Amino acid sequence: MAAVLKTPGEIDLMDRANRIVHQVLDAVGERMIPGVKTRELDSLAERIIRDAGGVPAFLRYRGYPATLCISVNDVIVHGIPGENPLQEGDIVGIDCGVFYKGYCGDAARTFAVGRVSEEAKRLLRVTEEALKLGVAQVRPGGRVEDIGSAVQRHAESHGYSVVREFTGHGVGTSLHEDPQVPNFGSPGKGPKLKPGMVLAIEPMVNAGAPGVKMDPDGWTARTEDGSLSAHFEYSVAVTPSGARVLGIQI
Repeated sequence: MAAVLKTPGEIDLMDRANRIVHQVLDAVGERMIPGVKTRELDSLAERIIRDAGGVPAFLRYRGYPATLCISVNDVIVHGIPGENPLQEGDIVGIDCGVFYKGYCGDAARTFAVGRVSEEAKRLLRVTEEALKLGVAQVRPGGRVEDIGSAVQRHAESHGYSVVREFTGHGVGTSLHEDPQVPNFGSPGKGPKLKPGMVLAIEPMVNAGAPGVKMDPDGWTARTEDGSLSAHFEYSVAVTPSGARVLGIQI
């Protein structure tokens, strides 16, 4: 199916939704300390979202049981919050979605808990850089795989791998819309980028091999080899002048 193009007014509403998302990410990041339970972070996020007039986008989506996806160390995405406390040296991916007046915001960051290894610091830095390089490819007339190619090239140049099983996506009045936005690809391939498209661009980068294995809960996706994984995401509008990252200034 074709991407749903948004009006400038709709994109402004999505910007507001994403501001709430980034407010959550900021607040959760401040609580990212050894001993905190991931369930506590999830409760904090839900409270912030509802106080801001939003609705958690992930809660009960296809049966998902929480407001946030909280993915620790070798968990790539979709980790379910629980009672386990975070430990010094963990890295923690926080993925948050919010509906505001019918429009969705979606973003993610990976945080360090206390002192982490140099390898973990490097993985976080490279993954965030890959996101920004992907965003830099967003312009009218460009192609979706320009984004994935930039992400893949940067991650692999540092000896890392990109996950194939999960991708970015269009976003709007639904959490997931067309097109898919893979974190790999060939320049000049894929659907053409047009003003009014809004894309959730979200590199998922493994320190080891790209393979994925699923936990019995049916949600938690881990690296097959037990290596660390990082996840960063922005919602990005295609405008006549290029990329507009929604919810923040970069």
